[in-house]
Amino acid sequence: METQETKSNFIREIIDADLSSGKFGGRVHTRFPPEPNGYLHIGHAKSICLNSGIARDYKGKFNLRFDDTNPSKEEQEYVDSIIEDVRWLGGDFEDRLFFASDYFPQMYDWAMALVKKGKAYVCDLSAEETRRHRGTPSEPGKDSPFRNRTVEENADLFERMRKGEFPDGSRVLRAKIDMAHPNLSMRDPVMYRILHASHHRQGDKWCVYPMYDWAHGLEDSLEQITHSICTLEFENHRPLYDWFLDALEIYHPRQLEFARLNLSNTVLSKRKLLELVRDNHVNGWDDPRMPTISGLRRRGYTPESIRAFCSEIGVAKFNSIVDIWVLENAIRNELNKTASRVMAVLRPLKVVIENYPQDQVEEMDLANNPENPAAGTRKVPFCREIYIETDDFKEVPPKKFFRMTPGQEVRLRATYIIRCETVVKDAAGNVTEVRCTYDPATRGGTAPDGRKVKGTIHWVSARHGFTAPVRLYDALFTKRAPEDVEEGRDFKENLNPGSLEVLNNAWCEPDLKKVSAGSRFQFERLGYFFADPKDSKPGAPVFNRTVTLKDTWAKIEQKGK
Repeated sequence: METQETKSNFIREIIDADLSSGKFGGRVHTRFPPEPNGYLHIGHAKSICLNSGIARDYKGKFNLRFDDTNPSKEEQEYVDSIIEDVRWLGGDFEDRLFFASDYFPQMYDWAMALVKKGKAYVCDLSAEETRRHRGTPSEPGKDSPFRNRTVEENADLFERMRKGEFPDGSRVLRAKIDMAHPNLSMRDPVMYRILHASHHRQGDKWCVYPMYDWAHGLEDSLEQITHSICTLEFENHRPLYDWFLDALEIYHPRQLEFARLNLSNTVLSKRKLLELVRDNHVNGWDDPRMPTISGLRRRGYTPESIRAFCSEIGVAKFNSIVDIWVLENAIRNELNKTASRVMAVLRPLKVVIENYPQDQVEEMDLANNPENPAAGTRKVPFCREIYIETDDFKEVPPKKFFRMTPGQEVRLRATYIIRCETVVKDAAGNVTEVRCTYDPATRGGTAPDGRKVKGTIHWVSARHGFTAPVRLYDALFTKRAPEDVEEGRDFKENLNPGSLEVLNNAWCEPDLKKVSAGSRFQFERLGYFFADPKDSKPGAPVFNRTVTLKDTWAKIEQKGK
């Protein structure tokens, strides 16, 4: 099957041309360079699949490199989670795990080399003053009053910055390029800032930290990357990437840009995702409602389904929004072929079959997966008292309701045809039990006299089944574009208050009690479910709904308009 990694796209066409011309000596070497300031999300998965897939298919190399240049936002927890996610998705970086912070000495030496070439200077403007001097796309910037310091003064000040003699924010090192350049990123960009903060790997060794635009190309050069594949927001920064490498006269990779993933009905900003976690709108980074890779994994997504999703959306040059149902269809298509079918009743209503023998138990044969005959069958016990879904009974049925209703027959899945005779209610008038009769001649669900019964419903034995918690997940946001809010409004106003429903007394067929955490199933007629890997215990599974059997987003989006 053709995947994103093997599909032809403009990036592969460029790489093919480079290989044909002998550029980079016929090598292909890519990297994935996350900043460890949060958990990876589905947008990062697209980059991981693209970069690692290219390296694999061209028999090249793939690096995982942490851009850990901002100690105020980075944590070891994020490093550990990113390594796990990349490996889980199939990104094989072998022993090539790198950290930008390990290159700090070389980066500093190269910065000092630019200072001594007269191509970098120490600037004392505040951040606000620097912004004002920068100009606009239609107006040139204004030179800093510190731009013409001597090489000697700049070298001395930069060394003293490194030694920690100055407070945070008091000075920066800037590249000396062109304050009238039409590309704003080329208007004397900041290379280093002063930050007295403890680094998760370097401790207190450094108090000057490189900016991403300065560090990015140097890291690629040191690792001998051939194709530095970035998202489109870095396209305007490519001239600066090239300028730094050319000014230093060091190995020069090629930067390429592709469209980032924008997914409907969610947010993919790490800052906003952190806000959801910090303010307890979700239960951590791996909450199954989150678009994080760890959240999707806990919801029951597989690496194969995420790679299939990335293949489906492809690699483009222009930004667009991908509907979330495309992601859901990827896991739905996989689980339809691979997930075992079982029966569970989420909102149980008791049914007593009055003419069925009190102590009789039959074992019914049910297919484990109709899509895969090799999956075989299983035995499911059936007895006089069962549970069905509350929604499968209507005392006063609407039109085209072909399930259980008084006086009408309905087929129990792979069992018998039964007919509702009476209804039991509580003092408030709520239906608490339905009493039925069955036709013994219809074992297997077929009437020998040929009469037609339209409805088929699933069930669980009241004597043999057990209860388990089930979590039903809905859209985290009701709007297709939750970040599209009026000025002064908060994107969190679009959170869906019904995004999680916990049912503590779902009734499950008996063999489900023995399942292992991480097992996947189709609950017949209800959706695909996953035994939660964190909360499930031996003999006490907790089930998360991965996805419904059909796309429900159209109704959600209509509701959120």
